[in-house]
Amino acid sequence: MRVDSEICVPESHRDLLDAPFATLATVGPGGGPQMSTVLFLASEDGTVQLSVNATRQKARNLVATPRVALHILDAGEPSRYLELRGDATAEPDEDYVFADRLGVKYGGLDLRDMDRPGEQRTVVTVNLTRVRAVDMREPGTVGSSLNR
Repeated sequence: MRVDSEICVPESHRDLLDAPFATLATVGPGGGPQMSTVLFLASEDGTVQLSVNATRQKARNLVATPRVALHILDAGEPSRYLELRGDATAEPDEDYVFADRLGVKYGGLDLRDMDRPGEQRTVVTVNLTRVRAVDMREPGTVGSSLNR
């Protein structure tokens, strides 16, 4: 997601972009939500990307309906979280270039070990349409930078 000047994660919650996991919500085949815990990488320029196995349900969901939400919880203070909504784009990662970059965040994790022979990875980029930064300890601080 290339962040528009109007869409950004507030400084108060930017640390959550370094969290180890997020929950990805996609629209399933029957129209209901399908959720998965995912690894993700947030770049300095505001891009949030995931690596998903192209054969899994979440990848098929993204192709059929690219609307997604990512929920990133502060594990140390569960009343604080980020909700990132947007439209996803997916591109093949045939040579695991992005998967290898993502693996560095996780101590050198090799995502090839999560795939069966012949399976491939997809790079998912989330193009933000809404950011909500929530801290329930501080009433009135729920922030939403943009709704489209």
